[in-house]
Amino acid sequence: MVSALDQLKAAGTTVVCDSGDFATIAKYQPQDATTNPSLILAASKKPEYAKLVDAAVEYGKTNGKDVESQVEAAMDRLLVEFGKEILKIIPGKVSTEVDARLSFDKKASVEKALHIIDLYKSVGIDKSRVLIKVASTWEGIQAARELQSKHGINCNLTLMFSQVQAIAAAEAGAFLISPFVGRILDWYKASTGKAYASNEDPGVKSVQNIFNYYKKFGYKTIVMGASFRNVGEITELSGCDYLTISPNLLEELFNSEDSVPKKLSSEDATNLDLEKLSYVDNEAEFRFALNEDQMATEKLSQGIRGFAADAITLRKIIKDKITA
Repeated sequence: MVSALDQLKAAGTTVVCDSGDFATIAKYQPQDATTNPSLILAASKKPEYAKLVDAAVEYGKTNGKDVESQVEAAMDRLLVEFGKEILKIIPGKVSTEVDARLSFDKKASVEKALHIIDLYKSVGIDKSRVLIKVASTWEGIQAARELQSKHGINCNLTLMFSQVQAIAAAEAGAFLISPFVGRILDWYKASTGKAYASNEDPGVKSVQNIFNYYKKFGYKTIVMGASFRNVGEITELSGCDYLTISPNLLEELFNSEDSVPKKLSSEDATNLDLEKLSYVDNEAEFRFALNEDQMATEKLSQGIRGFAADAITLRKIIKDKITA
């Protein structure tokens, strides 16, 4: 029998590894890999990655005028050190995230993204193998628009919880979006006290709706479901463009021989009766529409705080090493 993981790939879904752990990435042979501050923080605490942290610290010491600028330089370099090593394993792209604290600053997000791409270039990695991750705020989406159109830098719009965000990202020409499944489920379970079967999972429904909307109206932006809580959420999205999956769920799929039929189809989506919406150059309408979605508003805010907190923790680790 063919594993559930191989069936998922055969259904046309590109499997991406949601991890900063190189051994895990190598085992499951994904096309791409995604990282975020939380994953880098977790990996950086493991002894086998100490050399990457040390290399980043040394870079920071020689590329900053004072301690704070040295820490900033080391942080950026650490992201690239992990990305560089991941790209030795995978054939495709790695996603590297802009500091979540810049989520409401378009200009600073663009500048940070350009700096990260320059760092990759300095270690011999072309921008075509990197996706810059920015939060799906209005400012993040507009930063992606500028990076895509003016600089040819592909972007991954993350912390996405609504069709409003997805439509604006597609209109901005984003290369890829990461709608979060499990975090949506978390919110609904906490709000309603209900248990949800995979085919009724509100996070799954959200990604299905975004996928169908994109295919109906011919958007080229890739839909990459993310943040899964169980295998059922993943198999319900079989046929989605990409799915980024954590190591424990990849292992479960790898060891399973359960049938994984294709659930999403571009051809089926084109026949749906859907209303086309637009938020181009309409910040107020975007913000109001997002504000009307309580779940998306709360989860976006929570996600930014969480990533920012983990980045701050990582900065402290680096600062302690620099000042030791």
